[in-house]
Amino acid sequence: MGAEFFKAAQQDEEFVLRERDEASVLSIRSGGFAPQTMAVTLLVVLLAPAMLSELGTTVLAQENLAQEKIAADSATQALPQLAKIETPDSVDTNLDSAPGAIDGTRVSIPFDLKPLHRRGGVPKSLEQLRLMEKQQRRVAEQAEECTVSVRIGASQGCGVIITDKGYIVTAAHVAIRPGLTAIVTLSDGRQVRATTLGMNRHVDAGLIRINPDQNNGQPWPHATLGTSDDLVPGMWCVAMGHPGGYEASRGAVIRVGRLLEVRPDVIVTDCALIGGDSGGPLFNMAGELIAVHSRIGNDVADNLHVPIDHYDYSWEKMAASQAWGFLPNFKPTLGVSGNQGTAVATIIKVKEGSAAEAGGMKPGDVVAKFGTKDITDFQSLIDAVSDTMPGERVEVVVMREGRRITLTIEIGRSG
Repeated sequence: MGAEFFKAAQQDEEFVLRERDEASVLSIRSGGFAPQTMAVTLLVVLLAPAMLSELGTTVLAQENLAQEKIAADSATQALPQLAKIETPDSVDTNLDSAPGAIDGTRVSIPFDLKPLHRRGGVPKSLEQLRLMEKQQRRVAEQAEECTVSVRIGASQGCGVIITDKGYIVTAAHVAIRPGLTAIVTLSDGRQVRATTLGMNRHVDAGLIRINPDQNNGQPWPHATLGTSDDLVPGMWCVAMGHPGGYEASRGAVIRVGRLLEVRPDVIVTDCALIGGDSGGPLFNMAGELIAVHSRIGNDVADNLHVPIDHYDYSWEKMAASQAWGFLPNFKPTLGVSGNQGTAVATIIKVKEGSAAEAGGMKPGDVVAKFGTKDITDFQSLIDAVSDTMPGERVEVVVMREGRRITLTIEIGRSG
């Protein structure tokens, strides 16, 4: 790609410019801040070379945006089947008032931007360019309040609140498995507890809910849900990343880009993702949630997202804390073999370069416990590994020469 990076310090903001074949991306990272006092974030506009030659220079407007809240219209968009699902009493899935409800993220589209919103393309005038940059800032300011950080043990990711009752959609590999406790960091820095629900690992879709009674009886700020059914390549989008993540001092990250591919199970964009962004939201120019960040592909400009409609298709099972499937090329592996006909899980062989070898496992070890699960035979070990996610760190108890030894193993991936 021949990307070039330009960094310039300006007060508390860091501007990162990355040039690509047909576009330039300017990502902004603000230092720690309280949203209500945050200076207006300068957003990014991608310009094709033809546009650059026409305008002569890249114009990045830095005007302050009026503190306005655009009330979402009454039309409910996407996820139409998510109301009153019969699930265990501990899981409240009455989402009648959630999608598109007040205090959502939807913003109005100026008339001159509607063609770009529907079909994408390059701004045709300087005024359209300025309108577009202002629109992207409006979306980011609305989206910031419902974009959250999700920490489960040593694992860190993002998520986005989608209902006033505190349901969060994220990536399956961020949620890991049902029933885990997550620490959710809100946009104002406040931390609350949440519980992981279900996940469709085939597409990397996961669901979490903030535990009740942590917001003084007030509804949670939440995203307005869009649909991934009518997306086309070339459309503009805004990717959000929560401040903190792996870098405690990192500010809110906003990246603007375009859809490159739209497939049934994945959306590909050129919005660069970095560690800790997985599970964060992808919005269209109307402030509607259209996808959730999944992972980076083969190139920094090849970033994969879960289409939002998959949360609709799988909602009933995820809300009931069911987990199933494996993401292609993301299957967990330990790297050992054993005899499934014995009454204990004896390790016969440890694969060279495997997660088991790196964690200190040896042939002859008898696995007694894997994470929170007691291991009775080799099949129970296989089942326990299958319920993990690549990159997860698991404590494994083995019996070795009469001694009880605890190992910490980072699960590998195969495929």
